[in-house]
Amino acid sequence: MSPAQLHADLGEGHVLIGTGPTTDHADVIIVGAGISGLSVAHRLTRAGVSVSVLEAADRPGGRLTTEEIDGFRLDRVGQLLSTSYTELRHTASLVDVPLRTFAPGVLMHSGGRLQRTGESVRRPGEAGSTRSALTMARALASAPRPLDEARLSASLARLAGTSVERLMARPERAAADTLTARGLPPRTAHGFLRPLLSALLCDPELRTSSRCADLALRGFARGRLCVPAGGASLLPERLAAALPEGTVVTGVRVRDASINRVTTEQYGTLSCRALVLATGAREAAEVLPGLRVPRFHPVTVVHHSAPQPPPTGASLVLDADGAGPVAHTAVMSEVDPARAPRGGTLVSSTVLGPPVPGLDRLVRAQLARLYGVSTDAWELLAVHHDPYAVPAMDAPHDVHRPVRVLSGLYVCGDHRATSTVQGALLSARRTATAILQDFAVRPPELHPVRDAAA
Repeated sequence: MSPAQLHADLGEGHVLIGTGPTTDHADVIIVGAGISGLSVAHRLTRAGVSVSVLEAADRPGGRLTTEEIDGFRLDRVGQLLSTSYTELRHTASLVDVPLRTFAPGVLMHSGGRLQRTGESVRRPGEAGSTRSALTMARALASAPRPLDEARLSASLARLAGTSVERLMARPERAAADTLTARGLPPRTAHGFLRPLLSALLCDPELRTSSRCADLALRGFARGRLCVPAGGASLLPERLAAALPEGTVVTGVRVRDASINRVTTEQYGTLSCRALVLATGAREAAEVLPGLRVPRFHPVTVVHHSAPQPPPTGASLVLDADGAGPVAHTAVMSEVDPARAPRGGTLVSSTVLGPPVPGLDRLVRAQLARLYGVSTDAWELLAVHHDPYAVPAMDAPHDVHRPVRVLSGLYVCGDHRATSTVQGALLSARRTATAILQDFAVRPPELHPVRDAAA
């Protein structure tokens, strides 16, 4: 069958999203059009494998969606990216995706004042080795700065120069249990690293595996925090736009699935040679009972417009005092001007947990303290809550959880790697590689899969 195509405006261009499958057979059917599923589809189609991507929602993207309200572009889950994410350079359609970086390091609010801390010791693209990183660490430690800051910078420098293999060989326990075991004084460990790690991992209790925490800090030290220009949805939009017309079919509910067929509510049974479950962990377990489902970190993102921008520029602001619901906040229109209409100011704040009664009032009061400005005239634009925003990586955590359940059946997503965009893309690359191996098809390009950084 050849149904008409529906033009869906996906930001930088137009991509044809099918109103129904263009055929009742594909070499590979992928259930889920989040960034993992789209990346698998992108790699397979480049190798000449026919693919159909079925998505239950009305548009691709999964959790990486951006809502537009009155000219403001608002991400539904405020997960941070890093310029150190290698998979952004190893995915063809994302190589040149524009990223907007935060100011170096972070602004930490503690004791009534803001202090810049944790500036990267090595910028993206700079040549460096373990020796140079350790040399930088010694220089930072001996610099005329507060002792806590010098030790923190030295610790980040050492992580920047440590290979992923060495980090993954370290003993594993909860991240909270390792904070004071790294030669850092308690104030540094709890005053700086705890809120920084909480922001990077979306885990306020820091039950995350210490290995995953080290990967996150390594990525922070080696790069700059960043966001996609115009909103998080840019990443899946780029991937979807690179696929053949009609590959992605939205609004499809899958009732049953097996290696060689998928039964949908709308289009009956579709046949295939292989099936990829690229949904969230909970949805995948509904199709494959017994599949491991992690616990999740709930995230609430609160967006405000302000008459003028607070004086923190493009910095990420963290609250080391824990005096309110907000874990971190930023003037997003300073980081990425495309997220606000001309002359507008967008402030986005992340609460690591569910909404609480009187949330807007509590958030405004805390933001007034953090930014040192009145928030009385700020307007609430939206509150986005996702109880399943980030899969937890409790110790012990396998960052290379198998993607091949058996030949012809595959599962991918950030819950099979690290709970980041980097992990989602790495899982997709491993999945596509496994499928091409099982199909005896040579991939068009090869990159080493072992260089996983959070």
